[in-house]
Amino acid sequence: MSTASRNLQTIVFVLIAVGLIALALGGYLNPFSRILLNPLIELQTWVYSRYQVAQNVLRAPQDIARLQQRNLQLEAQVSQLQAQIIELQQQLTEARILSALVDFARANPENRYQAAAVIGRDPSPFLRYILINRGSDDNIRRGMPVVTQQGLVGRIDAVTANAARVQLITDSGAVVNAKIQPSGTQAVLKGQVSGDLLLDLIPQGAPIEVGNLVLTSGLGGGYPPNIVIGQISGIRSQPQDIFQSATVQSVVDFNQLEIVLVIVNFRPVNLEPLIPQGSQP
Repeated sequence: MSTASRNLQTIVFVLIAVGLIALALGGYLNPFSRILLNPLIELQTWVYSRYQVAQNVLRAPQDIARLQQRNLQLEAQVSQLQAQIIELQQQLTEARILSALVDFARANPENRYQAAAVIGRDPSPFLRYILINRGSDDNIRRGMPVVTQQGLVGRIDAVTANAARVQLITDSGAVVNAKIQPSGTQAVLKGQVSGDLLLDLIPQGAPIEVGNLVLTSGLGGGYPPNIVIGQISGIRSQPQDIFQSATVQSVVDFNQLEIVLVIVNFRPVNLEPLIPQGSQP
């Protein structure tokens, strides 16, 4: 091929290229470019989607392992937070109880108190006892009354160096000399096998009503006077009987006892040697 022919071809190619560029810049080739490029774009999209699927399949085990590990970490954190919440709730409850007991002690300055935590309960359904974490090392002695900010709980029945057993007033062997307000009528409170409280030996003509307050009388030397016991919830009276009786609803929830106060400056008095033999039951 001669030099003139090659130059002519070059000029033609340049003119064609310039013409195509001009047409492209003018937008005249857009329909043709769509026809040519759309299949390529679709092919590229399909290949990329298959690549993504394959990549996800390959990464899935690692992702699942990471998710499981993260789930275990979150579960551990949740358990830890729940434990902290429970601990804070217990601390708040104890703080409220202690605050109420402090207020009670300030309102009754005639007595000295030793706070004690309830650490056990008698499992027998016929006995009503609790165990506290204070004993003879804390100057706790047998017979000392036990109270809460609500009222009378019972008294110390047995003591070791660092623990003590408390007989609740609901125990069938518990007896408390009591008085009914506002009349001042004397009576005897007795625990029942069922855990109820029975107010006995109430004179037949005594003016008592449901809702009357029941306090310790101080008679007999077993308890200090004027400790709240509860309220009369029912009256049993028969005209032919010498005495009437009543059921008493305690102000203390014995199932929820956590912290109690022992009245350490009270010493019970044993009156049995002073009672004539013929008068004893």
